[in-house]
Amino acid sequence: MKRSTVFFLLLSCLSFSQQKNVKISDLQPKSGDTVFPVVSYPQNPLVENKINTFLQVSELEYIPDSGGNPFKKVSTASNSYTSYVYFYSWKKLETPRNILSISIDGEASGAYPEGFSDWKNFDLRTGNYINAEDLFQASSVKTMNGLIQKRIKKRVGDFLTELKSEKNISEEVQEQIGLYEGCFVDYTLNDVKYFFAKDKITFIAGRCSNHAMRALDDLGSHELEFTYKELEKYWSPYAKKLISGSEKVDGTSPANKLFKGKIDGKYPITVLFNGINEDNSFSATYWYDKNKQPINWRGEFVHDHFSITEDDYHSEELKQWIPRALIEADLKGNKIIGTWQDYKTKKYLNLELEEL
Repeated sequence: MKRSTVFFLLLSCLSFSQQKNVKISDLQPKSGDTVFPVVSYPQNPLVENKINTFLQVSELEYIPDSGGNPFKKVSTASNSYTSYVYFYSWKKLETPRNILSISIDGEASGAYPEGFSDWKNFDLRTGNYINAEDLFQASSVKTMNGLIQKRIKKRVGDFLTELKSEKNISEEVQEQIGLYEGCFVDYTLNDVKYFFAKDKITFIAGRCSNHAMRALDDLGSHELEFTYKELEKYWSPYAKKLISGSEKVDGTSPANKLFKGKIDGKYPITVLFNGINEDNSFSATYWYDKNKQPINWRGEFVHDHFSITEDDYHSEELKQWIPRALIEADLKGNKIIGTWQDYKTKKYLNLELEEL
């Protein structure tokens, strides 16, 4: 038997073994509208805790073990989006050994109800959420954005050609042509969702239609498949190790990561940073470990420096948010070090966080 074949079989066994140890069940209390995944990974409790904390804070705005019903905010529209969110199902996908991909389906009801599908991908070596941009070399991100846009343009263009080739174009088809001619196609890695399979990654970009035009949109969301082999020359060192099954982990950005630390050296806190946008803006949620009440941050991350505002309340008189604190901090390796300044007293407190 060839060495490459032996290696593949060994990798397959390792993959099966690791994936077999990861179990997913339903977060309680389960109901028809609250079917949400909770991960069990007894071999690595830290990874298990990080994944569940990320999922529950980012999707439910609920801090694990803080008491009460974890679905209360999203199911009663008391969440920050002021819309009802229901979760109907989840599925664990087949992936390389280092990756956990979960699909989640549900419905959001703001001005109108609409179903949604989402995908969450985690690095099983660390428990960290996998950011799309971390998968590619810095010099290849622009190329990947171009490849995604090119495939969307082709998909839309081919369908437009088909529509325009009809002999007797109805009013409905004319409306469809207008819809697709005005379709937004300039998606980037920051805009798309994605999930992993055994030998490929699929990027999902939003559809051409808004809710009002949904009935005319025969194409729907754009699902774009790329094999791992196709993307080999664009992968970052982190992605190569992740997909190959290596236990070695390269550093990645602080986006979508959990950090633990203290304010003033004596108040333990946990922070979950959300994704960092193309304009360097981001939001985050933090809580004091003692009372587990979520507090929101908003700020910018530029050249390894965080400038953050912690809002106190919204003034109806001034029509603006009044800050509670201002935070300035630097990313140093896997640590964030800086100051938390009380907006009223101007008093500075030390802030030190470390990646979980």
